[in-house]
Amino acid sequence: MAIVSTTSRGQVTLRKEILQHVGVRPGEKLEIELLPGGEFRGRAVRKRHSIGDLAGCLKDKTNGVRLTIEEINEAIAEAAAEAGMAGLKR
Repeated sequence: MAIVSTTSRGQVTLRKEILQHVGVRPGEKLEIELLPGGEFRGRAVRKRHSIGDLAGCLKDKTNGVRLTIEEINEAIAEAAAEAGMAGLKR
């Protein structure tokens, strides 16, 4: 069990091993649930992503290259064949 102190402003600093245990990195958030009897429970806030979050994620990263579905499928097939051949060479 870890013991932490509070500041005069009511702030608490959690030790590094506590944050690592719950999987919180710098800049991320903790969710605190108040429980009966003066207790609380904290856990890392996990981002819930939606398909809408992907919109525009590749914008300005393609250097103007546009491929058709057929060209994309062909590139995938070529990469898979190369990976398969590399596996046979081991």
